[in-house]
Amino acid sequence: MTTVAAYAAPAAKAPLERTTIERRPVGESDVLIDIKFAGICHSDIHQAREGWGEAIFPMVPGHEIAGVVSEVGPGVTRFAVGDRVGVGCMVDSCRACGNCEAGLEQYCTGGGMVGTYNAIGKDGRPTHGGYSQKIVVDENYVVRIPEGLSLDEAAPLLCAGITLYSPLRHWNAGPGKKVAIVGLGGLGHMGVKIAHALGAEVTVLSQSLRKRDDGLKLGADHYYATGDPATFGKLAGTFDLIVSTVSAPLDFGAYLSLLKTDGALVNVGAPEEPISLNLFSVIGGRKTLAGSSIGGIRETQEMLDFCAEHGIGAEIELIRADGINDAYERVLASDVRYRFVIDTATI
Repeated sequence: MTTVAAYAAPAAKAPLERTTIERRPVGESDVLIDIKFAGICHSDIHQAREGWGEAIFPMVPGHEIAGVVSEVGPGVTRFAVGDRVGVGCMVDSCRACGNCEAGLEQYCTGGGMVGTYNAIGKDGRPTHGGYSQKIVVDENYVVRIPEGLSLDEAAPLLCAGITLYSPLRHWNAGPGKKVAIVGLGGLGHMGVKIAHALGAEVTVLSQSLRKRDDGLKLGADHYYATGDPATFGKLAGTFDLIVSTVSAPLDFGAYLSLLKTDGALVNVGAPEEPISLNLFSVIGGRKTLAGSSIGGIRETQEMLDFCAEHGIGAEIELIRADGINDAYERVLASDVRYRFVIDTATI
């Protein structure tokens, strides 16, 4: 076992504090990664504060991990010491179900994917995430970060990037398609960049016009305030695809009214509260209300290669590890443009 420094939440809703954790020895197919940067995702806050249900403590959050390989197991074939790599939201799955065999490990039906943190690994031990100095991961759940991406701007791609890339690809965002991104935050700003690079006509739907200039610079063609009731009348029947990134409940009937016939409203934000829906909102127009998680390992690698090709990285604010608790409060206040990234050298 290797002892490494980390930042952990000792209990639900407790401030994160510096501590040490044990990493398992490097096994046959494992890689040891020196973590250089770790993004702060809103889901870190949901889990550290038990917003999504009972959690495992102490908890070391972080599933947007970018670093460098420092050791490999004897059976590793895909990576070598010195490689620039990333780890996202999962570190294992059953590997045998239809979804795993199809490269959809995020939808594993053989027990579910093993989360990078707040989960129990196959060794029976709790998993701990990227707010730490090092991590040991099976090579099959590690991706390569292309040279064209800086590690700090690449870290948020391991969750925010793939969370938007996957539904945009699945619902065929591209030339001739009108795509709306709801919310311009850590997820939303990646959606704008990726949808624009895919060739879609991109609209941001945000509560106000406060971030309008940012949205247009990031690649949006249009920007509307949902706080203005006239917006929904003006844009009725406009979009082929709407991707909602917000973690607060929406008036889904109002947003479904913005879709064309056969359009889809896809949720990647995960509110803590249940929603209600009048089914006539989807019956009229043969519309789809859907959800999407992250992507599988192959698709995550595809996303990273796509982002490197198109010069897409996250818009980040680099912070020291002792600023994590302040960063959490700023995320909740929507006071970040657009992703906090921890410099793990400061842990």
